[in-house]
Amino acid sequence: MSTAVKSYAAVDLGASSGRVMVGRASRDSLELVEAHRFPNRPVRTPEGLRWDVLALYAGVLDGLKAAGPVDSVGIDSWAVDYGLLDADGALLGNPVHYRDTRTDGVAEKAWATVPAAELYAATGLQYAPFNTLYQLIAARSSAQLAYARRLLLIPDLLSYWLTGEVGTELTNASTTQLIDPRTRDWAYGVAERLGVDLELFGPLRRPGDPAGLLRPRVLEETGLTGPVPVTTVGSHDTASAVAAVPATGERFAYICTGTWSLAGLELDAPVLTEESRAANFTNELGLDGTVRYLRNIMGLWLLQECVRDWGGPDLGELLGAAAGVPALRSVVDAGDSAFLAPGRMPERIAAACRESGQPVPSSPAEVTRCILDSLALAHRRAVAEAQALADHPVDVVHIVGGGTRNALLCQLTADACGLPVVAGPAEAAALGNVLVQARTHGVVDDRASMRGLVARTQPLTRYEPQGDPAAWRAAQDRLARA
Repeated sequence: MSTAVKSYAAVDLGASSGRVMVGRASRDSLELVEAHRFPNRPVRTPEGLRWDVLALYAGVLDGLKAAGPVDSVGIDSWAVDYGLLDADGALLGNPVHYRDTRTDGVAEKAWATVPAAELYAATGLQYAPFNTLYQLIAARSSAQLAYARRLLLIPDLLSYWLTGEVGTELTNASTTQLIDPRTRDWAYGVAERLGVDLELFGPLRRPGDPAGLLRPRVLEETGLTGPVPVTTVGSHDTASAVAAVPATGERFAYICTGTWSLAGLELDAPVLTEESRAANFTNELGLDGTVRYLRNIMGLWLLQECVRDWGGPDLGELLGAAAGVPALRSVVDAGDSAFLAPGRMPERIAAACRESGQPVPSSPAEVTRCILDSLALAHRRAVAEAQALADHPVDVVHIVGGGTRNALLCQLTADACGLPVVAGPAEAAALGNVLVQARTHGVVDDRASMRGLVARTQPLTRYEPQGDPAAWRAAQDRLARA
């Protein structure tokens, strides 16, 4: 194992911003610095909601230029979305945003051919209206799909532009609803029955696999000196984030917080029972043959949309005011797809409270407290149900990602779950990205040593549960009756 410090560029793209981080790692040190951050602004066109992937790629190039000399590059992003290429390898149009309405009602059409229970038993993936499978069914009659010769998920598309080589990274592919989590290969029967051409996808890659070298033109534009390899990482940002959970054993739950909250367990095998499907847990793939058994919760998207609607008030002041609002006065289902689309979020939250017979939050502080209580309640339910469904008890909850900066949310989650919460690192996805590169290049040994390095080098905060757990049980019962 190498003792030298090596530098890795982590391209980490989220739903609202992208960043290029530089990780410097040795067997005893791990430092992460931001080279460049840039907005990710979707664009609503007459055809629908689209990602501005060209602006994202420009941001990546600017970030690599700012990063300076690096030993490798890795790319992670959000899941499910993709770009289509023609026979010449040219992009056929900006990728469709997963919040676009084109998949409304599509799942029911798919279930008419492959019933939902069969689909879950074959792929282990939760129901979400935007799964790649449903996007492809929705696009079936489009000219773009008719002309497409290659489909690349977002990180694979950027990797292709950087290197000229195509591939489909497995942790992200597992979110398409076209992967069998037992074989870790394509679910060929599902694809055939639903008319999906798997030849569109590139060969499957796994974290640690080589993904090519930066093209000469990219080297020229970024000022880097070649050869610079691109290393396949857990290209689904949640897979990278879970890789950086600073756990010291196996009895832990994790909550990856940001625009979404992804709450669940790391398992050795998928849970494909009917009870698991009914609870809408997903079996996505992680590093080293692991399964990310989790539930998608709407996350801080609810607060982000409210803040946008309110004109951008100071977040610290808003959270301070929310802390003074009585706890659990009103709660909503933070997993409800009614909150998926952007726009008018405070009104929609107020309407949900009104319809369930609860006090209607009116001020920004009251709405914010409603959101945070609701998220903590959703975290409680997901952690408890995951343990029961997987028969996998836990002693601690690790919160990673942007939500670690929200001390009120972390404390409420500890209170709701009745378990200690360890919060940090905030930049978990970028750190996991860096650590897979570092492991591939001999700097760290294995997943346990990766996590140990995070625990030793990154700031972590521990929250002990407080208050009366009966209040959380009562709120959960109240929501269930609504």
